[in-house]
Amino acid sequence: MRSLLTALLASTALIACGGQSDRTADTNATTSSELEAASETEQINAWFEEQFEAQIAFSPIQQTFLGRTTDLDKIDDFSVEAEEMQLDWQRASVAEMKASFDYEALTPEAQTSYDIWAYQLEQAEAAAQFRSNGYIFEQMQAVHSFFPQLLISFHPAGSYDQLQAYVSRIDESSRAIDQLIVRSKANAETGVRPPRFAFEQVIAEANKIITGAPFDDGDPSDIWKDFTGKVQSLLNAETVTQEQADTLLADGEAALTERWQPAYERLIAWQEEDIINAPEQTTGIGALPNGIAYYNERLANQTTTSLTADEIHEIGLAEVARLRADMEAIKEAEGFEGTLKEYFNYLRDSKEDETLYFANTDEGRQGYIDDATAAIDNIKSKLPEYFGLLPKADLVVKRVEAFREQDGAAQHYFPPTPDGTRPGVYYAHLSDMKAMPKRELEVIAYHEGLPGHHMQIAIAQELEGIPTFRTQTGFTAYVEGWALYSEFLATEIPGTYEDNLSKFGRLGSEIWRAIRLVVDTGLHSKGWTEDQALAYFLDNAAAPETQARSEVRRYMVLPGQATSYKIGMLKIQELRRDAEAELGDAFDIKAFHDTVLGGGAVPLDILETRVDRWVTETKDS
Repeated sequence: MRSLLTALLASTALIACGGQSDRTADTNATTSSELEAASETEQINAWFEEQFEAQIAFSPIQQTFLGRTTDLDKIDDFSVEAEEMQLDWQRASVAEMKASFDYEALTPEAQTSYDIWAYQLEQAEAAAQFRSNGYIFEQMQAVHSFFPQLLISFHPAGSYDQLQAYVSRIDESSRAIDQLIVRSKANAETGVRPPRFAFEQVIAEANKIITGAPFDDGDPSDIWKDFTGKVQSLLNAETVTQEQADTLLADGEAALTERWQPAYERLIAWQEEDIINAPEQTTGIGALPNGIAYYNERLANQTTTSLTADEIHEIGLAEVARLRADMEAIKEAEGFEGTLKEYFNYLRDSKEDETLYFANTDEGRQGYIDDATAAIDNIKSKLPEYFGLLPKADLVVKRVEAFREQDGAAQHYFPPTPDGTRPGVYYAHLSDMKAMPKRELEVIAYHEGLPGHHMQIAIAQELEGIPTFRTQTGFTAYVEGWALYSEFLATEIPGTYEDNLSKFGRLGSEIWRAIRLVVDTGLHSKGWTEDQALAYFLDNAAAPETQARSEVRRYMVLPGQATSYKIGMLKIQELRRDAEAELGDAFDIKAFHDTVLGGGAVPLDILETRVDRWVTETKDS
């Protein structure tokens, strides 16, 4: 912001030399207003930096994801009391902002920051009313599997002190698991518990985490293999002495066997105790206490709109119908004479056809990683034609770690550190290659990688001139809407979707997100069962049944989340169409994309304001 003030002062001097006395008063008034905005903006941006530092102090985990080495020996406090303390801090922060800064004196970008800071409190206040409605342990967010993942994949291990902190985080993870068990038990007392399949998955994964040495006489567990390997690396590099290495290994083994293992055993025991209370027939949260109100809050939170469940359901039905027509055209182009449903079945049942599926071997898994990397590399070379803003951080494709891998589960992305020292990671579940059809490889790579999640999130983290909190903020409708829009955008980029199967895969991915609008609302507001939801999914998509069932079960434990993708995509497409119509030949695709990406993740109404402002400025220029 200091550079903005310098630029305004320079322009003041130039205008003052114009010599037109009848315009001097107006010019001075305009300049004064601009200077006031710059000054107020500088002050609030400095304040936002202070608030961001205070906010991340609550989360050692977030500090690690940011690439910082502060609080490396700690794990977040997962208690309700800690959550309420953070909410109190957030309330006080927003109150201070409103009392200290003049909204009208801020630049438009600073007003956006003000609006987002206040909006985040509104979301937090709404969510706090439904703390007892959420599922604490389930298969998707899998907090029980996150702790080993944090240590194995994200905790730095370049020194003796950092590995001592690793040991401390083993202890801290044990404490966190116990806090989460307390919350799970409290929710269960109100009648809120996840479906039976979630219990089964949590038990299986928790058992995997504590199977093998040093927990038993088997091969080294993933966590022990990682820790001993990192100790050995420091020993090989002569960063630690043999005595220090022996101390680390002894401390690590004690932490794992005396504190980590018992905590996971308590989790398993609790899940085995409570699973008998989970209903055999799985339904959505609408059937649970306060479920409909909770679902409405989740829809508002995830879509950042006021759309109702019925409205979202109808949007989904219309989109499914539209996309089915496009899929019919490709089916006919392929010369398939049966119905679309029969074509779906043909694609599902041809799992031994190597043109449709990778081999279910290590060679097949590596083939998937290689082909996904090649698709990303190809599109990376074309991006400068469509974007001015480009990410600096690298991206890698990896298989999900064994202790948290699930057959047919959705692929996902982890962002890089803001300084790019750790790349972004596109994770793929490859335990069952027959749940990973080749036709979907390209579209998933574009969604998770470029120009999807990696591009948007890496750019957001690298933005300059806006408060740091905005580079780290995520609104699901924006983030997932951009990734789904990216799948479509790739159709306009040369060298993509070059055969009918990959085109069908893209349509399959989009209809998948349209199906989500129907199924998510069906499950949680219309009383659908899991079997009803699965049948609708299989009737309208070629996804293998393993993948389709995994998806339906995902919607059941993450109510509302799945609706954000299509709602966000439709809004970005609408904004682009409107801008193209308004600007005609003056429309610049690079400038449009930079406008969408250049402010970080925002609620959809704020995104609309940003694009409208850009259109107006372009017309006036």
